[in-house]
Amino acid sequence: MLRVGLTGGLASGKSTVASLLREKGAVVFDADAIVRDLYAPGGGGEAAARELFGDGVLGANGEVSRARIAETVFTDDAARHALESRIHPLVRREIEQRFGAAQRQGASVAVAEASQLLEASTESNYDRVLLVVAPEAERLRRWEAKGGDAEDARRRIASQIAPSQAFDRAHDVIVNDGSLEELKGKVEAIWKKWLRQSS
Repeated sequence: MLRVGLTGGLASGKSTVASLLREKGAVVFDADAIVRDLYAPGGGGEAAARELFGDGVLGANGEVSRARIAETVFTDDAARHALESRIHPLVRREIEQRFGAAQRQGASVAVAEASQLLEASTESNYDRVLLVVAPEAERLRRWEAKGGDAEDARRRIASQIAPSQAFDRAHDVIVNDGSLEELKGKVEAIWKKWLRQSS
């Protein structure tokens, strides 16, 4: 089974690529969804966030608010690194379990969508790393179209690895700067290449 790490910066289109790969037959799982589960009551992420930042990260319902965590960590590098050092190992362990389950199911390709894959220096855990990139102006436009704040997006983009550095650490790159049909064609080409490599 080919183990693929799918990554890319904010609003680059990696989730769309993940959906297209799922349509092709890949087993796809999302590290962000794993993180959400970790922040649920009783999860390892909840314990880490409260230990590091206190009750200031709790929402009105008494549960950890990812929005409040984002406000803290995207304006404070030390806080972000402290949280990542606690969360990333938990996410890696869950990803390994999901890869194992996919292999037992007989999947030929399994994909972990992980926005922090390169920042966490975990590329060696995958057979292939697929990087999705897009022009920053387009990423900001997409973020705002979904109701996001442009300044928040710029802070998040600044905290992520620069595309020029990411290029050197990825096996495959999709430049998502055109139509959905063009993106489908790029995914199809990479999918065929992966199937040749995994056969």
